[in-house]
Amino acid sequence: MKVLGINFGGRNMKCGEIMVKEALFAAKKAGADVEFVRTVNMRIDHCSGCGVCSMKRDEGGNVHCIKKDDYARLEEKILDADGIIVAAPVFSVGTTGQMKNFIDRFGAAHDRAALDEIQKKRIAEGKTGDELLDPRYFKKRYVAYMSIGGADTPHWVALGLPTMTMFGTSIYMKVVGQIDAYGQGRRANPVFDEELMGKCSELGKRVAEAVGKPYEEVEWYGEEGVCPVCHGKVMMMDQAPEVYCATCGVKGTMTLEDGRMKICYQDEDLKVSRVRMEGLYDHYWEIEGMKEVCIPKIMENQEWLEEQLKKYKNFDETIAAMEE
Repeated sequence: MKVLGINFGGRNMKCGEIMVKEALFAAKKAGADVEFVRTVNMRIDHCSGCGVCSMKRDEGGNVHCIKKDDYARLEEKILDADGIIVAAPVFSVGTTGQMKNFIDRFGAAHDRAALDEIQKKRIAEGKTGDELLDPRYFKKRYVAYMSIGGADTPHWVALGLPTMTMFGTSIYMKVVGQIDAYGQGRRANPVFDEELMGKCSELGKRVAEAVGKPYEEVEWYGEEGVCPVCHGKVMMMDQAPEVYCATCGVKGTMTLEDGRMKICYQDEDLKVSRVRMEGLYDHYWEIEGMKEVCIPKIMENQEWLEEQLKKYKNFDETIAAMEE
């Protein structure tokens, strides 16, 4: 059993590093082999949307990004891990850009529903061994999140945990729990806060103990939140009284009881949360349906489309002509 700790924050014993290491101490005591990774010295560039990673996956290979940086090093460590504890600072309401860069490159290419369908096709074609997708894509993996913020007011870190959750969503990791560690500006150092360090230790222990359990038997550790599935607090209002969890997409109905807002959920709506396989498959079939519409439309109108796009491709020349 291997538990990996990742800090997307700064070096020199910053808050995230201390908190992750405290969790790893507890994971070690619970019987795990542990490793700590500090990403600040890594170069993880943004996703350019080239699609080569998914193309290789769809055409018979595994998922490989063609960019030459440190992304693949971290990807390999994550694929090898059984449990993962992730910390990231909040600089501007949401998680740090380096973590978001990693999420953008890791998430879509490792979409579990797509991986499952591709593996089924390869097995049906009689492929075996190295002809199949990397078996690490399909292992059960357990994750916990720590969002670190300096502000005393939680709304200044409101998008930290919701964004971090996407780290493990696509590849279908089970979230064991999370800590919203705002208010670090006044603490000076997390070791001054015995309660916070206790939560970090307990979270590390919970991750180690979760490894190998069926997902439905893993108990949540942390605040209950508003969403009953992902425990998120950020909701989207579409057409009142309907609301949607911004983190996992679950739909609810907002009501007022004694002047207080209450959100009610239906069991069938909870199933399509994107942290569950049903939700991942719902999105997978949505994308497949888009392909069936878009590809024929482009092919049938290729010459006309190329003509229409000329003014956009030759933007500077188009603007110059408009000024004459």
